Amino acid sequence: MAQQQQFEDSGNLSRREFVKSSLLGGLAAVTLPSFAFTEQPDDISHLQAPTDDFELLEATIQQLADGMKSGKYTARSLAEKYLARIQAIDKQGPAMNSIIELNPDALAIADALDIERKEKGVRGPLHGIPILIKDNIDTRDRMATTAGSLSLLGSKPPEDAFLVRQLRRAGVLILGKTNLSEWANLRSTRSTSGWSGRGGLTKNPYALDRNTSGSSSGSGAATAANLCAAAVGTETDGSIVSPSSINGLVGIKPTVGLISRTGVIPISHTQDTPGPMARTVHDAAILLGAMTGLDPEDDATSASKNNVQTDYASFCEANGLQGARIGVIRKYCGFHPAVDDIFNHCLEVLKKSGATVIDPVEIPTIGKFDDAELTVLLYELKADLNKYFARLGADAPIHSLKELIEYNNMHAKTEMPYFAQEHFVNAEAKGPLTDKQYLDAVEQCRRMARIEGIDAAMDSNKLDALVAPTDSPAWLTDLIDSDHFLGGSSSLAAVAGCPSITVSAGFVFGLPVGISFTGRAWSESELIKLAYAFEQATHIRKPPRFLPTVEL
Repeated sequence: MAQQQQFEDSGNLSRREFVKSSLLGGLAAVTLPSFAFTEQPDDISHLQAPTDDFELLEATIQQLADGMKSGKYTARSLAEKYLARIQAIDKQGPAMNSIIELNPDALAIADALDIERKEKGVRGPLHGIPILIKDNIDTRDRMATTAGSLSLLGSKPPEDAFLVRQLRRAGVLILGKTNLSEWANLRSTRSTSGWSGRGGLTKNPYALDRNTSGSSSGSGAATAANLCAAAVGTETDGSIVSPSSINGLVGIKPTVGLISRTGVIPISHTQDTPGPMARTVHDAAILLGAMTGLDPEDDATSASKNNVQTDYASFCEANGLQGARIGVIRKYCGFHPAVDDIFNHCLEVLKKSGATVIDPVEIPTIGKFDDAELTVLLYELKADLNKYFARLGADAPIHSLKELIEYNNMHAKTEMPYFAQEHFVNAEAKGPLTDKQYLDAVEQCRRMARIEGIDAAMDSNKLDALVAPTDSPAWLTDLIDSDHFLGGSSSLAAVAGCPSITVSAGFVFGLPVGISFTGRAWSESELIKLAYAFEQATHIRKPPRFLPTVEL
């Protein structure tokens, strides 16, 4: 009973556990300069700050689309409402600092989409819907793509990222770019998640002194705060599901290859993937389908040819848990008693919704591929970043990881005021991708995480999915001593290249935590069905209140 009174229950290394010294991500007694947007969208000086009863609060993509269909809204009026809220919530007031740059052409694009709707009809469910994308995703427009680093200011990508082309084709209105943990949180062994040299620190909308987690920090905070309809993040290990869990969202980390990485500033071609972050499973499913597609520039997408869907929302079934067999990964429990209590309550919800729960399911390889994962990431960080810089051309401000390290050393006051670049230095020391150390590590990761991990567990227990707590509650941001990450479950799916979906599970002192559904490669449809049914059985998500600190 005492534990139950400590939390609300409705019904690092910095990346995950794998580097307990470095990757995930903070508000200490440090004064940071307020961030000024590079350029504002045209014609927004007249916009009024939204009131507390924001008209679009928790609005779903379907509700926004219905509003445009009925004539209640236009793409422009939606954009104006979200831009006004950004002015009041992100730049002023709580000053969350989740958006690194607004699209200066947003309203002009909205007007064009409104004309197209009137003259030709809609392109689909996302026509005119305002979303935000992470600032490591290339756009060939007046916005920059910097991964949060001052070193890439002035960089001009040769074209839109493949996923951006897909979104534009679907009629999405890209409202701006979100702040992130700089270089997707693989720069330092002791980083503070949510901080970048260009963007500063992103604050958690549930408690402003708490962390947003990394690296899709801004995408998580902005979506939670209703600054957009939904957002796009990227993940190598935990960077979609962790900020989604900590910000009370649904996050889908797809199978590697379901969404192209062309034009996304990389860490690892074996683990990187973009994915949707939204307030509902249905919204995340709509956005996921819009980004898929075969890309000849990304070989990983060729494997999706017979596995890809464009309408994942059709798998949102309220009775989707009926008859499902779900295994519990107890190895990912135990890092927080209140999270365990919430998770155990979720298991009861699964049972009452018609699922058979196998508890526990043993995966003996968990924890045994952590060192191999870091080896793979460091090798591929060097190779893949150098490839990305070459894509930018001779006029790019940075041409190699070596130059980037030198830039950071020369601009340490602005780029490294709180933490350094140990991972960058270690990556630069690695050899080519033909090294035996690298090849052995890649083989070990895929075998232990996928073949002997997810696939073996699901085969032996005849499972439809695995479940575990997604993450700890948000920790106090600490720019001095870095992240205080207690535990999470992202590494298994991340290293295996398999899909995982997190959904809100409950609250610890008002801070959201999530439950993750993980499955085999290309099982997004099944996971969406299960996650949606759980969401409909619980309806746990609550919007943030922008508290200065947690109410104890």
